[in-house]
Amino acid sequence: MTRRDTDLTDNDMNDLNAFEEQLQSFVGAEAGPFLAWDRVNRAMIRHWCEAMGDANPAYYDAAVAAQLGAPTGAVVAPPTMMQAWTMTGFAGEHPPGSDTRESMPVLPIFDQQGYAAVVATNCEQEYLQPICEGDDINGRSSIESVSSRKTTGLGVGYFVTQLTEFRNQRNEVVGNMRFRILKYKPHSAAS
Repeated sequence: MTRRDTDLTDNDMNDLNAFEEQLQSFVGAEAGPFLAWDRVNRAMIRHWCEAMGDANPAYYDAAVAAQLGAPTGAVVAPPTMMQAWTMTGFAGEHPPGSDTRESMPVLPIFDQQGYAAVVATNCEQEYLQPICEGDDINGRSSIESVSSRKTTGLGVGYFVTQLTEFRNQRNEVVGNMRFRILKYKPHSAAS
């Protein structure tokens, strides 16, 4: 219980408990696959590497990439690009054939209860095998956890962790990403 929970009435606590039970019902909720607009390609790899200042020769030279297991004549993509292949465009749409559901279906429930502010808190990626030129990447996500209510410097809210598994066209897992956000009600200016 947070300091402010002591100010809640029994009805408020019952409502809070029911809300938290509803949040927990989303743990394990899955969505996907979310497909890529484009296969892994040198042009996007080059743009990424230029923006990041990454001159690793495996991203430019097929002979070096072959030593990492890339097919003949192909380069590998920086592992940090894993998510980039399946991200939506500015319009928020995935390519045809992708799941059209919300990848974090718990978010509208927070908004309905006034937890409308959001901040990304951390992202962890695990790279399991090289992503190579020509690969067709897709992602599937699930809600891994929803915390109990927390009081933070920003406000009162909940941490939500989404786990996304990325696969190639051979259905091999190339990596995983845990993305955590805080959905919260900001502290009032008077607090």
